[in-house]
This record gives sequence, C-alpha cells and structure tokens, in this order.
Amino acid sequence: MSWMQRLYQTYEEGGRLDLAEDERLMPISHTLQNAHINIVIDQDGHFKRAKVLKKTQIILPATESSAGRSSGEAAHPLADKLQYVAQDYAAYGGRKHAYFVGYQEQLKKWCDSEFTHPQARSVLAYVSQGTVIKDLVAAGILHLDADNKLLNRWLNDNLPAPDIFGVLPKEAGELDQGSALVCWSVERKNDPNSDTWKDQSLQQSWIEYEAAHGGEAGFCYISGGITPLATNHPAKLRHTGDKAKLISSNDSSGFTFRGKFLESTQATGIGFEVTQKAHNALRWLISRQGVKNGDQVIVAWAISGKKIPNPVADPFDFDDDDDLSVIEASPDNQVDEKTDNLNLSNDLGQRVALKLKLKIKGYQQALDKTEQLSIMVIDSATPGRMGVTYYQECLSEAYFSNLNAWYENFSWYQRYSKEILQPTGKKPKSQVIWPISPPAPYVIAQAAYGKTLTDTLKKNIYARILPCIAEGCAFPIDVVNLCVARACNPNSGEHWEWERNVGVACALYRGYFSRHPKLESRRNFSMALDITNQSRDYLYGRLLAVAEEIEHLALIVGGEKRSTTAERFMQQFADRPFSTWRNIELALRPYMERLRNNRAGFLNNRQKELTDIMNLFDAEKFSDDKKLTGEFLLGYHCQKMTYRKTKSEEANEPTDVESPAINTTN
Repeated sequence: MSWMQRLYQTYEEGGRLDLAEDERLMPISHTLQNAHINIVIDQDGHFKRAKVLKKTQIILPATESSAGRSSGEAAHPLADKLQYVAQDYAAYGGRKHAYFVGYQEQLKKWCDSEFTHPQARSVLAYVSQGTVIKDLVAAGILHLDADNKLLNRWLNDNLPAPDIFGVLPKEAGELDQGSALVCWSVERKNDPNSDTWKDQSLQQSWIEYEAAHGGEAGFCYISGGITPLATNHPAKLRHTGDKAKLISSNDSSGFTFRGKFLESTQATGIGFEVTQKAHNALRWLISRQGVKNGDQVIVAWAISGKKIPNPVADPFDFDDDDDLSVIEASPDNQVDEKTDNLNLSNDLGQRVALKLKLKIKGYQQALDKTEQLSIMVIDSATPGRMGVTYYQECLSEAYFSNLNAWYENFSWYQRYSKEILQPTGKKPKSQVIWPISPPAPYVIAQAAYGKTLTDTLKKNIYARILPCIAEGCAFPIDVVNLCVARACNPNSGEHWEWERNVGVACALYRGYFSRHPKLESRRNFSMALDITNQSRDYLYGRLLAVAEEIEHLALIVGGEKRSTTAERFMQQFADRPFSTWRNIELALRPYMERLRNNRAGFLNNRQKELTDIMNLFDAEKFSDDKKLTGEFLLGYHCQKMTYRKTKSEEANEPTDVESPAINTTN
C-alpha cells in the first residue's frame, strides 16, 4: 500500500502550494459532482428563483457512504438530487425511490450540532416546506405532463426542448427529471458569497462535523496511528461518473465473497482521513497531469506536488501559446554532439525539438536530486472495480536519467503537423515539421496496428512501453517488427500515415539495438546519413530512396501525380531486394531520359550517388535476395531526409526540414 502512503503525503504537500482556486486540492469529506439546477433562496428559506446549469461541476459536502455510493440510499448532506431534496418528488410521479426523509434527518443533525452553519440552516428551512418540485415547475425549470407528473421525454416537435432535457443523461431515449442535482445559493444581507459550494467556512463546518462523528477507531496501516477507520472508500477518481473503486467496501449482508477474516479490520485498516486525502490527491493528479487512455490512466508525480513530465505523454502536445521565439534567442540553440552535430537553429521542427529538451531540463532543475517520484497506472476491468496495474517509485535523478536515455536512444525524425498562427482574421496554416524525438506511445500503437488497433491493444502497448521509458528496460521486439512491417508498406494507409510510420519504425529499430538484451549485439545507429556504412540492408535502403527521388522529380516534370515505382514495390523490395531492384532499375530508365533533357544536373548527381552506393556493396551480399531487416529503413529515411533541404531548385517544392549533416565516419 505504499502508493496510498505517497498519495497521502502528496495531499499534505500539495496543500502548501500557491495555486489558483480551481487548481487546489479538494477538501476531505467532499466530492465532485455535476450540478444541473441552482436554486436561490433567502436567509429565511424562501424560494426566490432557479436556473438550469450547463456543464457545471461543484464541490459538495459528502458523507463516507455518499461519496462512494453506486446504488441504494446514501444522501449527501446539502446538495443532492431532487429525489433526495424534494419532499414532493413522489407526489409528482417520481420514477425512483424518494429519499427525502433520510436527507432531511441528516441535514437536521448537522444544523442542530455545534458545527452548524447559517447557510445550511437556510437550506433546511426551505426543503422542510416540501415545495421544491412545485417551485421549480412554477419557475419553468421542470415540466409536467397532462396528468401533472414529471415528463420523461419531450414530445412536442413544434417547440424546442427545455434546457433541463439537454443536461440530464438519457436511458433508452427517456430521462428522469428527479435525477437532476440541485445546488443552493443563499442570499444574505452583507454577504456577497451566496453560492454554498464556494463557501470555505461551510466546507470547514462540515469537515469538523464529520470528523466528530467518525467511525470506530483502530490502527491505520498508512499513518501508523490510532484513528477513526474508513468503512467506505471514495470513487469518482477519473471523472464525476466513475463508479469504480480502488478499495471496495466490505459486505455486511448478502455476501458475494467470504475471505479468511471475520472482520475487514483483521486484514488491514485505513484511516478515514487518510483514504479521503489519498483519493483526493489521486483525483487531483489525474485531472492535473494524468494521461488517459480509455479507462486506463497513467500519472507521474513528485511527492512535493511539483509537476513532472508524464512518461507516456505526447512530447509535442504543447499549448497554443507556446512562444518559439524564446528558443531562437537562446544561447543554447545548438544540439549537442550526441545528436550528430546538426545545425538546427533555422528549422521550425528542430526548434520545437529543442524547446522540448529545454522544457524537460526545466522540470529537472525544479526538483532536488533525491526528491521522491511515483509513477502509477490504474485501470478497470468492470464498471465497479479498479486496480493498480503498475506502480514504481524512484528518485528524481534516476527518473530523469531514464527519461533522457529514452530520448537519446529512441529519437528519430518524427512527422508532425503544426498549426502556424496567421495575422488576425486569417485561418491558421498547417505546416509539416520533422522534429527529432521519440514517438509517443499512442503513435507507436497506431503505427503497429493501424486500423486494427483496439482499446485493448492500445492499453497493452502503453503497459509494455512504460517500463522502457520509466525504468530503462529493453523494448519488446515484436512491437518493433510490427512497426517495421507496416512501414515497408506505403499502401497500408494514407501517405501522411505511412510517412509517420517510417519515422516511428526507424526510432524503435534504432532504440531496440541500443538496448539489445545481448551486449554483443548492441549497436548505435546514427541519425545522420552515413555515406561510409557498408551494411547490405542500409545500402539497399539508400538505393530505394535515390530511385524514388529520381522518379518523383520526373513525374513532377511530366505533370503526373501518382506513386513512384519505388513506393509501389517497397514491400516486395523489403522481402526480395536483389530481384526487385532489377525491376525498379529497369522502370527508372524512361524517367532518367526525361530528366536528361530537363534536369541534367539533378540526374548527374543522383547517378553519381547510385554509383557511390553500388561501390560500397560487397558483390556477394548484393546478390543475396534474403529479406531485409529494419536497418534498410534507416538508410532509406536518412537518404530521404537529406533531400528535404538539398533538392534542386528545379523541383520547385517547399522543404519541411533543415538538412542533416552527413556523417563520414563509422
């Protein structure tokens, strides 16, 4: 249960942070819910007005039972659904059980205690009149049918549906107006803060009341002290409708499971305050810095509450207001020697990549080397049960060392589309950039499975990749092979998808061999074009890129728009390079003749490249027709990336990326 102890500590530390009101941790004994109706009353409990709320989340007081309720009666002490707060709910044909008696009794106990609050007393005075539904109908908030019962669907096609019908969930096309959650505003003289859900004195009043009426005391395994123990644990961790719990409630009747103990406390005991704070901290972390993948959530945090980069987040998921000019002006606007000495200062893609590097460095500098970090993955197999599928603790120095190693080992040119802001009134333009970075896990999943990707497969990819990023583990070879196979098939999707897939496959192949399980098999592949590399697979990749470049320009000169022979034969070329190359070479001849008359200089340069590449081949290896490995994609992509900047002006195409330097050493 160390994860709960860390979350409890995070809550205590997070409370000391200077945050905006909407970013603060939620107080204990409270829960977050969507409110649908706001009723305004005066201090004497008289109805004044009401309105429908759209997409409004409020923090409301909750009991231990109501915070984790999924079915049955468990009233919130102040704000709750109409079936709880309206005494006349049943009289107007309410479809669900009416729980007003329990709600009123609980609210009265609070108001009669030493922890009473004037706003709570005003609400009690109003609901005790038993006219909540009647008042809301008169105010035009709720709507009745001909039998004076609450409508469950709007049947008048000639009139727009009332607002309340647009905010409540529907089942089989019907809704229950009684499921609308009501929040209260109490207008009092000389009190500008009428909204009860924003009143901190009211929140503190309920916290003190709940603490004084806590459960049976016992030993808390998290805090190590004797304290009132929790019998029910919070839900709604991922969103307000989330009913799954990390710690299930103990059965007291209708047992579904009998374990080895007679009492739940014989297994473990967790203090009420501890579980409230731990779950509130996790809810806060998820909303603040978690990455959601369906029901799966990945969150990484520092115990101090300071933000750290999430290991599975998209590296380029920046805010729209990120200012790239800061990078241009930076004296560090130069990539180090480990990134192949590329001069990247004038290219947008590389400025974005550098910004990412500096951003991570900023995170690291804000933390002490020995600061405790945690990484946690939660997922639910059923609507009511949630589990911790991954948990890891580490020091900040080790975490950032592993994160930097991921960026170092698995970086390659990645295809991204960046929105470029235009002068006022003009639509932003989309520009393709090729920053050097590792691919995001969701991009890896798409590159590996394409259209066959399911939520289950995506979760599996995240679960398998996370240890590679956070712990420095070796990368799964089957995922590498899937990505390489799809990258070798330009017809596996749209052209932009294939370009993205090639970048992903190169990154994973390069990273896999930098961490190969066998030390003797480890290799460090350069991101720059290596014109001295004599590997058969690498050279075949370069040949394919040159052939594609020749035909591509010839098609432009001839005014044709279609795939090149190299692209169409790429998958076959990867399986049988020697025999396929002869077909590609023969198909190139008419295009070379076309360029000889129109782009002679360009053609001479490409023919020289073909000759230089052929001279590097070992004759016996060249005639070997066995399947190529993923290294051929490295040679292919490196060769293509050099053309993005160095294309002849006659090609008349815009460049996406600054030309990488050519590596002339092994």
